Parts: sequence; structure tokens; C-alpha cells
Amino acid sequence: MIGTSPAAIVISHEADVADARRVARDMAQEMGFSRARAYSLATAVSEFASNLYFHATSGGVLRLHPIEEDGRKGIEVIAEDDGPGISDLENAMSDGYSTNGGLGSGLPGARRLMDEFEIESKRGCGTRIAARIWLP
Repeated sequence: MIGTSPAAIVISHEADVADARRVARDMAQEMGFSRARAYSLATAVSEFASNLYFHATSGGVLRLHPIEEDGRKGIEVIAEDDGPGISDLENAMSDGYSTNGGLGSGLPGARRLMDEFEIESKRGCGTRIAARIWLP
């Protein structure tokens, strides 16, 4: 059984992004992740939370859940909002594509940092990302 408690962070202010990053890093370290893996998770969570803050109409919620499956332990991250959705999901997941003048490496980079990654987005209804990272 995993002793770490789940966390839910409402992302409505820029400071919430830093809180989400810290909670993710602390959870990973508490569960025994290496420092490098904990920071990989924190970086991905920072990207997910930033997207909730900058792109969703009124922010969103980022949830972190300790998980256990087939004898291995990990952390599942769910980021969801009811914002405008992503108009071109294929491009959004390509390196170099940006709608806000950034480098366009955020979502593709976060996907590479996680072991599992799923994204669903519907115009006018919002976006949901589910990602997992496992202890080696």
C-alpha cells in the first residue's frame, strides 16, 4: 500500500504553478524516486500547470495520485480544464509549435519526461492530460 496522499491543486494564479511543481517533486522524493526522476516529474507538472494557467479560460485542476500496478509504484498526473480546447492537437504535440510565442517544446517535452502520456482535447469543452511516471 502506498502511504503518500493524493493531491489536487487548483491552478488559477501563476503561483499555483510553482506549488504544483513542488508538490510533485516532494511526492516523488517521498515515494523513493531518484532526484533526477523527481525533477523530471516536476518539470512535466510545471508544463501541465502552466498550460492550465495560460491557456484555459479559468484555469483548471492538476491532480497527483500515487499508484501501484503489477507490483510497481508510480505517480499519475491528471491535468484538466474546461477551456477552449486545443485547435490542432497534432501540431501542439510537435516540437516547435507554439500559440503563445514560446519555443514550442512544452507538451512534447513533458511527454518525453513521462513514461505514459495521453491527451484528449475537444474544441469548446477543454483538455485532459493523463500521464504516469514509474519507479524503475
